[in-house]
Amino acid sequence: MTDQFSFTVAATDGAARTGEIRMPRGVIRTPAFMPVGTAGTVKAMYPEQVKALGADVVLGNTYHLMLRPGAERVARLGGLHAMMQWPYPILTDSGGFQVMSLAGLRKLDETGVRFQSHLDGSTHLLSPERSIEIQGLLGSDIQMQLDECVRLPAPESAIESAMRLSLRWAERCRIAFGDQPGKAMFGIVQGGDIPALRVESAKALVGLDLKGYAIGGLAVGEPQATMLAMIETVEPHLPTHKPRYLMGVGTPDDIVQAVSRGIDMFDCVMPTRAGRHGMVYTRHGRLNLRNARFAEDNSPLDPDSTCPAANLYSKAYLHHLVRAGEILGMMLLTWNNLSYYQDLMAGLRKAIAAGRLADFIGETREGWEKAERDRAA
Repeated sequence: MTDQFSFTVAATDGAARTGEIRMPRGVIRTPAFMPVGTAGTVKAMYPEQVKALGADVVLGNTYHLMLRPGAERVARLGGLHAMMQWPYPILTDSGGFQVMSLAGLRKLDETGVRFQSHLDGSTHLLSPERSIEIQGLLGSDIQMQLDECVRLPAPESAIESAMRLSLRWAERCRIAFGDQPGKAMFGIVQGGDIPALRVESAKALVGLDLKGYAIGGLAVGEPQATMLAMIETVEPHLPTHKPRYLMGVGTPDDIVQAVSRGIDMFDCVMPTRAGRHGMVYTRHGRLNLRNARFAEDNSPLDPDSTCPAANLYSKAYLHHLVRAGEILGMMLLTWNNLSYYQDLMAGLRKAIAAGRLADFIGETREGWEKAERDRAA
């Protein structure tokens, strides 16, 4: 295994790429979907299950781990990899999303973000330097710059201010990160839904010569068409030899659309959160197992899936577990959803390598649409 961070593109199909990120803790096959392990666990899953499904990397959250159990404590206990029994790559977000989602509990200025903990009301300062320090204490392999994320729609003045602050913070994060062999820090392109600001942000970040680049501030309230337009705006200005990460996205359709536009990495709480609330993703579209029509449906979610949660248990049984609030229901549906997402990524990688991405996307969407037509009939 390499002792350096590297990214190679093995094949392309239009703007889409398939390749590998190589790091000391393992190889991340791209396009990649990263299951979200906010507090050091992918909810309702064992770590070995997550790996067996095909995940090469998981995501941890700086804000939540900073509050509990605390970054210094994690470091004393051997780091996040050892604590959660995940010896493979971990990407940590910087806490920047909480700048937006916990807006009622924070004050923001040039120094950083002063948060009031949602757990006990204690006050914490998250500066660019402290964010990188925390991510280092956690042992993160890919660390994200601290940024300000604005929920859309928003006034252009607010979007521009956040973008410029994020650029200044990116420079401070780059200095704080320094040179860490085998690890990487990614910058985050901001600029909301304003193309000129997105381009300016991307160009400035590329000037910092970082190891990877994320597109942030999307899937935060805007239509899918706006998100895709912003990807198309930014992509030509990002280096072809470095990974591109679309943060917090998304639905299976969001992912296939973004992959076709050149994105390499994704994360989203959707498959795990949906599984805990009775919603499943399959080759036949999305199903709400709370629906009474499944009460006596003895068929599995997908008999052709390799995941036991999909091919072994009946929809009637899963419906019962969901309606009864049983923990096993949450576990099985999360297992199914993450399996579907990883199978989708594997299919995308194979299709790009074979030069048949458009056919694969068409077949995938036809499966979703046929199921919708059958249910409506």
